[in-house]
Amino acid sequence: MKKLEDYVVSIPDFPEPGIIFRDVTSILQDGDGLHLAIDSLLKMLDGMDFDVVLGPESRGFIFGMPVAYALHKSFVPVRKKGKLPRKTVSAKYELEYGTAEIEIHEDAIRPGQKVVIIDDLIATGGTIEAIVGLVEQLGGEVVKICFVMELAGLKGREKLKKYPVESAIVYEGK
Repeated sequence: MKKLEDYVVSIPDFPEPGIIFRDVTSILQDGDGLHLAIDSLLKMLDGMDFDVVLGPESRGFIFGMPVAYALHKSFVPVRKKGKLPRKTVSAKYELEYGTAEIEIHEDAIRPGQKVVIIDDLIATGGTIEAIVGLVEQLGGEVVKICFVMELAGLKGREKLKKYPVESAIVYEGK
């Protein structure tokens, strides 16, 4: 049986020379790869006590939803600003070239709820750092953050060092 990293297509010099782009969509395109990714995330949560799975748009939806379903937990989507229909809380965060803003419904997390965040990739950690801030603003407790892939060379874990972080695949570079 193949390992999860065997399903990842690596594209050299994209989006610029010297960068190796790790394409998570190649995992999704293979039923065995997708199954292995979800099973890896489920294993990270084995025996954990939590209430809510939270996933950022859009690949956090893809990987977080089946985990929430399998463990009979609720799922909270984190969206780009202006996409949610009810009252929200939002957070701005830094991108490589500028800023972005994300939001969740203000009633999505209740005080005291234990939250697991699931996403496809951790790079610089800025998006997840903003999401953690929203969870805590609403009174939730982040108990674990899970990723399919991690680009360790970008040091995203440093922004999340107060939280348990686990990745199915860790690439040492950027």
